Amino acid sequence: MAHHKSAKKRIRQTERRTEVNRARVSRIRTFVKKVELAIAGGNTEEARSALMAAEPELMKGAQAGVLHKNTASRKVARLVARVKDMKPLA
Repeated sequence: MAHHKSAKKRIRQTERRTEVNRARVSRIRTFVKKVELAIAGGNTEEARSALMAAEPELMKGAQAGVLHKNTASRKVARLVARVKDMKPLA
C-alpha cells in the first residue's frame, strides 16, 4: 500500500483513468459489434450507417490512447472492406 501522499494521489488518478478507458473501449466494441451484426444480417444500408458511426469512435479511441493508431486504422479498413463486399439489396 502507498505511504506517500503523491503515491496515494497516483492511485486515485489511475483508478479514475481506468474507469474512463474501460468505458471508451466498451463503447468502441459496441459500435463495431453493430457493424458486424448488420454485415451478418446482410443489411447493406444498416451496415453502412453503422460503419459511419463506428469509424469516428475508433479514431477517437486511438486519439485518446486506448487503441494504437494503426490498430484503429486496421479495424476501420477491414470493416470498410467487408461492407464494400456486401451485395446491395435488390
